[in-house]
Amino acid sequence: MHFEIPQKVLFKHCDPAGIVFYPRFFEMINDAVEAFFSDLLDWPFETMHPDSGVPTAEFKVRFKAPCRHGDQLKLGIQVIQLGRASLSLTTRAIRDETVCFEADQVLVCVGPEGRPVSWPKSVRQKINTLMETGA
Repeated sequence: MHFEIPQKVLFKHCDPAGIVFYPRFFEMINDAVEAFFSDLLDWPFETMHPDSGVPTAEFKVRFKAPCRHGDQLKLGIQVIQLGRASLSLTTRAIRDETVCFEADQVLVCVGPEGRPVSWPKSVRQKINTLMETGA
């Protein structure tokens, strides 16, 4: 993984049975992506917006094990592919040694009009460095 962040499963994430309600995983993924852009790419969302953005164009999720209130997850992001305006990522949630879910996601860099634009050079360089070094 190129980036990891801890995530405790909170009461707000769960249904009445104490299991994570699946849409909450998408919020966790977005939190991890936001931290990835801020901490690793030095392009935090609060700086990026309103002139740019990175909306999700595609998602594919595989749920492998339930997560329960109080679980300590590790969300890891791996960069898969960098295009002119797109970025393919895989986010994996691990509890101890168990993979709970894997999500493949495609982000698109957009400009003020909401149309795809090339990644800023500094961001592209950082992503390329991540992919080359594997860390």
